Amino acid sequence: MNATYCGPPPLPDAVWASWNFDPALLVALLALTLVLRRHPAGLAAVGVLAVAFVSPLCPLSAALFSARGVHHVLLVAVAAPLLACAVPSLRAPRIALPFAVSTVVLWAWHVPAAYDLALANVAVYWLMQLSLLASAVWFWRCVFAQEASPIDSLAFVVAGFAQMGMLGAVLTFAPQPLFAAHLAAPFAFGISPVDDQALGGLIMWVPAGIPYAVAAVIVARRGWAMIAHRGAASC
Repeated sequence: MNATYCGPPPLPDAVWASWNFDPALLVALLALTLVLRRHPAGLAAVGVLAVAFVSPLCPLSAALFSARGVHHVLLVAVAAPLLACAVPSLRAPRIALPFAVSTVVLWAWHVPAAYDLALANVAVYWLMQLSLLASAVWFWRCVFAQEASPIDSLAFVVAGFAQMGMLGAVLTFAPQPLFAAHLAAPFAFGISPVDDQALGGLIMWVPAGIPYAVAAVIVARRGWAMIAHRGAASC
């Protein structure tokens, strides 16, 4: 079994005792909390990051690809938009480029060779996590930008979920396990590697749609408010 940043894959009866109290990580989360202390969305994002990296989800994601799927959804579709809401962009952005970059980053890290390397090397692991989070924050900041077109933002929110769902579908229907990092540990949890992989893909395909749906509602409400405001101004 590979030993990732979060430690070796835990056995089922040891999962809830497996917390990651890395001092450097805790200091980073504390610093982020201080920076974002005036922004409720930012504080919520810090809480999500704590779940992803401090809670037992961290070592569990070393054992199960399905847990890694939850981990990546939390980063890309929950923590990232919360951070973007806390520090929104003020100018009218071009959403196509950050959408393309965040999509390529997400898909690239699910290439088996890149994924397995990330789980076997701490430096590459953090490159994976930071690039996923940073590219997603860039995308969501453009979506929520004050001067962004609500129509464009809504279209790219739908596209963002579509590309994640497509990746999830590819993983769900893959006929064999793709990741060497998860070839052994799933058996300890009573699940085969291919079924664990399919479950992870399903998580990225279906439940991941919830935060995208929430974002779509926020963008649609903003667009409706802009229309109402313009209508009132013209009267």
